[in-house]
Amino acid sequence: MQYRTLGRTGVQVSTLALGAMNFGRIGRTTQDEATAIVDAALEGGINLIDTADRYGDGESEEMVGKAIAGRRDDIVLATKAGMPMGEERNHVGASRRWLTAELDDSLRRLGVDHVDLYQIHRWDPTTSDEETLSALTDLQRAGKIRYFGSSTYPAHRIVQAQWAAREHHLRPYVTEQPSYSLLQRGIEAHVLPVTQEYGLGVLAWSPLASGWLSGAVRKGREIATSRSTFLPQRFDLTVPSNQARLDAVEKLAEVADQAGLSLIQLALGFVTAHPGVTSALIGPRTLDHLRSQLAAADTVLSTDVLDAVDAIVPPGVDLAPEEKFDTPPSLLDPSLRRR
Repeated sequence: MQYRTLGRTGVQVSTLALGAMNFGRIGRTTQDEATAIVDAALEGGINLIDTADRYGDGESEEMVGKAIAGRRDDIVLATKAGMPMGEERNHVGASRRWLTAELDDSLRRLGVDHVDLYQIHRWDPTTSDEETLSALTDLQRAGKIRYFGSSTYPAHRIVQAQWAAREHHLRPYVTEQPSYSLLQRGIEAHVLPVTQEYGLGVLAWSPLASGWLSGAVRKGREIATSRSTFLPQRFDLTVPSNQARLDAVEKLAEVADQAGLSLIQLALGFVTAHPGVTSALIGPRTLDHLRSQLAAADTVLSTDVLDAVDAIVPPGVDLAPEEKFDTPPSLLDPSLRRR
């Protein structure tokens, strides 16, 4: 396992980090299975675990808390807030009111008195940066969080938040958590140049592109990933972008074979090869998944391999742009464009 500094924090984290979204009902993972995955991940050198209040409506946090009991100090523990938690209209977003209350709930579920990294799960257009950063700064001063970051922010919002922190003399975000993979390279054009400019740590989620790069999705095979069950539209081959992804996967698999690598090793090695990326977040549902992904821990891709990848999916290109989660709301809701 390799380790890198998380932004400018001085904290050393593994280049593969354990994402816990599949713990519980989402991945149908039991507590015993989750604990076994955490055990094996730590043994394999992973020292960062990332979860969120939204995952299973708190179930993932509870399972992570039980799995790390007695060894919390050996782990860089990260969680997120901001996505809806129930039907109450104020149980969502990045207001001081909600973040203060929800952090206490996350700490209770995790069974800890602080988290190392607290992240805003999505940009909240209804809340000012000053409001959010002021609340996070106070939570940091109270000792409940060590650092805070953003997740899936568009580049211009990352810049705006950095400006707001300076303008109002508040602590800034020190990390960003974007989606990044061989098939979704759009952040290379906008987000990664900004995070590098401001010295932010980057935790890349979905480096296996929701299973497209796991080896389970190939031409002539029935698609049988866990994501295809509850997100079937992402694997519907009548959708042009999905067909483009399948074509790219076949070519990328050939590149991996010629390099003596598994497709998973190619995919994870590609993400961690970018100088702006700190860690790739893997989200195994089983121990076998984890082992296949840990095999990429020390993968270093040659220039020839990276050039071959660029010829298949050019730098800065998203093969499924409709799946981006950082699109400005006004482009998704016509009423916001025409008000």
